[in-house]
Amino acid sequence: MMTASTRPLNRFVHRGWGRVARVYDFPPVQRLMYRPPQDEIIARLAVHGGRRVADVGCGTGILASRIRADLPVETVYGFDAAAGMLRRARARTDRVLWRQRPAEDLGLAEGELDAVVSTHAFPFFNHGPAVAEFHRVLRPGGLLALVVFNPEGPLTGVLQPALVREAMYWPSPGEMRTMLADSGFEVVEQRRVRRPLFGTSLVRDVVTVAERR
Repeated sequence: MMTASTRPLNRFVHRGWGRVARVYDFPPVQRLMYRPPQDEIIARLAVHGGRRVADVGCGTGILASRIRADLPVETVYGFDAAAGMLRRARARTDRVLWRQRPAEDLGLAEGELDAVVSTHAFPFFNHGPAVAEFHRVLRPGGLLALVVFNPEGPLTGVLQPALVREAMYWPSPGEMRTMLADSGFEVVEQRRVRRPLFGTSLVRDVVTVAERR
């Protein structure tokens, strides 16, 4: 599904992710790359206590399934635009409401959710429309937690040429704070994801937590 507000090359990106869904589930990849930020998201949700949660860009559904199994929630949505990812997610559990929709148009009622989370998918979204949609579907005081790779450094320009930005863009921590504040959120925490051993030095990702005003 595409909307006018998604990134121009997202159709090709979604097809690509659909094809690599099996590799994405490879246990060492999950354990080294994705488990630490997912642990942090779950810990934050446990403190926040939201009952209605959406994982946007849910991939094969590992985080959404953990939220449903490990936390006292009532409803968990898993949104992804890649059909291949959702096929594996649906095979994982039927206790999550899986939806093939873009981040910019979730199709939920205004204020329906207590929390929206996303790990490493945000760069593929059209940032402004996606953040506006998160604000719309969250209740006042609702939680937004986003994990984004932070490639700041001498290779940033090489990693993010104009063509790449048509498909994805990694906003810096400062850009994230400004974007969220301008969209009606209050940023309450922002820091590097904690990883075991040397992982924090090797994988540069940042978790940004905000509340809807």
